[in-house]
Amino acid sequence: MPVQSPTPDTPAPGNGAPTGGPAPYDALLLLSFGGPEGPDDVVPFLENVTRGRGIPRERLKEVGRHYFLFGGVSPINAQNRELLDVLRKDFAEHGLDLPVYWGNRNWAPYLTDTLREISDAGHRRVLVLATSAYASYSGCRQYRENLAAALAVLGEEGRAAPRVDKLRHYFNHPGFVGPMVDSTLAALAALPPEVRDGARLAFCTHSIPTAAADTSGPVAGHGDGGAYVAQHLDTARVVAEAVRAADGVERPWELVYQSRSGAPSVPWLEPDICDHLEQQAADGAPAVVMVPIGFVSDHMEVKYDLDTEAAAKAAELGLPVARAATVGADPRFAAAVRELVLERAATEQGRAPERCALGALGPSHDVCPAGCCPARTPLPAAAGRD
Repeated sequence: MPVQSPTPDTPAPGNGAPTGGPAPYDALLLLSFGGPEGPDDVVPFLENVTRGRGIPRERLKEVGRHYFLFGGVSPINAQNRELLDVLRKDFAEHGLDLPVYWGNRNWAPYLTDTLREISDAGHRRVLVLATSAYASYSGCRQYRENLAAALAVLGEEGRAAPRVDKLRHYFNHPGFVGPMVDSTLAALAALPPEVRDGARLAFCTHSIPTAAADTSGPVAGHGDGGAYVAQHLDTARVVAEAVRAADGVERPWELVYQSRSGAPSVPWLEPDICDHLEQQAADGAPAVVMVPIGFVSDHMEVKYDLDTEAAAKAAELGLPVARAATVGADPRFAAAVRELVLERAATEQGRAPERCALGALGPSHDVCPAGCCPARTPLPAAAGRD
């Protein structure tokens, strides 16, 4: 059975939500990574992802083998279409008159094309929902750089470029956390009964270079950096405590990483999920539930790195595992997005709305400060102080 209220003090989406309309905003843009939708798309997609790095086409074919295992199709675009439908349905049911558009960084529909459509439709104030819940360069600032580059193209074309603002990080919003609690409980229920109570939780997210993790931020108690790890740890703690409250079992848990890439000489966040599974097996863990709290949807890095590679490692070790679902298009997440839209609109209107946030870190900032999550090569970024 789904858990509607993970803990007694967990507000459900809609409780204390901001009221009023979306003004001054007149559109919402779902901004995502994009993915191939067939075998012929894989190498061109990877060329987009790696543009400027000089990676040979033959090497990209090798890198794309994960996609070819799934027919050359990443699930991310289909999941974004489902999320769009759920968002539009939620908005309509709650009388929120705000059109929802969709643009990607690396594949159709491309961000620049979508912003042209938005501009041509006469929209001038646009809120952006990025499909990344946490602070980091690739999950936040790079999207802001993409927005700035696309808006510059519109300016060069003589189009009226809308003003864009980005919704705050939502890693600790009840509408994101609640579905993760339910999916973790469902994954536990899928384990054999004899190992269920002893199962340990592995909260999984994308590894990034430690240097990038150190400059992600800011977050209270960590200065100008460290937000990426701190936010994940806080969310993991909230989910673990809600799971314990629901089934009465105290389980060990750890934040682990996946999908590392780049030169072996560059330090990245560890431990890797497969190394973690090896350690759990050596320690005599009865079972492990992998909880992908770092991902909004079941895209390729979840389907391959967890469902394929990590599952194969667990089978090799004789370690029972289950994988919790991502938030995806859960109606509670759509309700959270609506609340975040109205919260930001109320702030722009000069009001002080209630801001829903679980855990110890509180609600994130509306506007990224100057120098937030910097890249090695500075580029113009929209929707922030710089």
